[in-house]
Amino acid sequence: TGDRVLWIIIAALAVISVLVVYSSTAKMAYDAHTARSTAHFLRQQVGILILCVPIIVIVHKINCRVYNRLAQPVYVLSLLLTLAVYFIGATTNGAARWIPVAGFQFQPSEALKVATILLLARRLSSCQSKIDRIRIVPSLNPFRWGRPAQRKIWREGTRPILLPVVLSCAVIFPAHTSSAMLVFLTSLVMMLIGRVRVSELVRLVGLACAALLNLGRSETAGGRVSTWIDLWTSSQTEKPIDRLTDTERSMIAIHNGGLLGEGAGQSAMRVEMIHPESDYAYAFFVEEYGIILAGILLMLYLWIFFRAREIFVRCGTAFPGLLVLGLALMITCQALLHVMVTVNLMPETGQTLPLISRGGSSVLFTVIAFGMILSVSRQNDEQSHDRPKSETLYEK
Repeated sequence: TGDRVLWIIIAALAVISVLVVYSSTAKMAYDAHTARSTAHFLRQQVGILILCVPIIVIVHKINCRVYNRLAQPVYVLSLLLTLAVYFIGATTNGAARWIPVAGFQFQPSEALKVATILLLARRLSSCQSKIDRIRIVPSLNPFRWGRPAQRKIWREGTRPILLPVVLSCAVIFPAHTSSAMLVFLTSLVMMLIGRVRVSELVRLVGLACAALLNLGRSETAGGRVSTWIDLWTSSQTEKPIDRLTDTERSMIAIHNGGLLGEGAGQSAMRVEMIHPESDYAYAFFVEEYGIILAGILLMLYLWIFFRAREIFVRCGTAFPGLLVLGLALMITCQALLHVMVTVNLMPETGQTLPLISRGGSSVLFTVIAFGMILSVSRQNDEQSHDRPKSETLYEK
């Protein structure tokens, strides 16, 4: 039940995922350190997708009021698990991102992204009757926070709306800067749709830009930005092959693919890129299947957002509408960030291609996000949404 077009898109992305992972893991299969066949990685990905089938069916059958009630405890749990990664988690490339669980690598930040959107939708929906009068950004002078006006800002706007977003971004930022930026941008758009005052959002963007210049993994982020600038400003024709960056290799893969591609399993650059099965899955797809099919794939991600917009328009109340748009925006923006990296429009981010790139946590929580969207769509069809007047997006 729910939006049938969205079900078809999800099924198509799952099939593409199997094709991409099976072929792109050839380098890992022939690596002497892994000693595993491509069939091993295929079985692993298919197993994850099969596990996701009952999950998405169950999630889309759950009523939205349940998600509303669970928003806060789920957010707190996800936040604590993401914090725990820095103390007990596995570290790769200087960043702690995973918690080993029964032989698998669990990435709590993926759960926190979904939980932040869920909690923000709840908080924004609960104050729609007065949202246009609420300020969310307090004074930058802590000595003024004790004043009655500032206490009101903290009580009505900062603590319920802004603080969860800030905490999520702060916790994710040191290990995965681009994911923190994705959470912030998605939350910002949700606040705009949720009728938060534009002047407050402008102040928030200014503060975020100032913080971005002073925080994060400076060595890694700075290195990626300088490499990205160098690729645009200096000639690369004399660079030895062994010194090419993954982004340059991805652009070569896109060039090799042309209109119709080299054919399934015929990629030459998959053995050159470090992570063709995850960080550069789109470039790998272009090389094997061509720019025409790759363009259709990109349209599928954009279609997800437009389907979500149709679901949003039919909601009429704030919580399900904001939840749908927030989750769809996160999925679509993550896909666009992934694609922009492959053609050097952005520095390397490490963002996976949703539901296609190899990985357990990313696929799992993308499926959960899709399930929540389908849940709202199903309730639209059944006309079973609660409609409290205080939560409407269209009335003051």
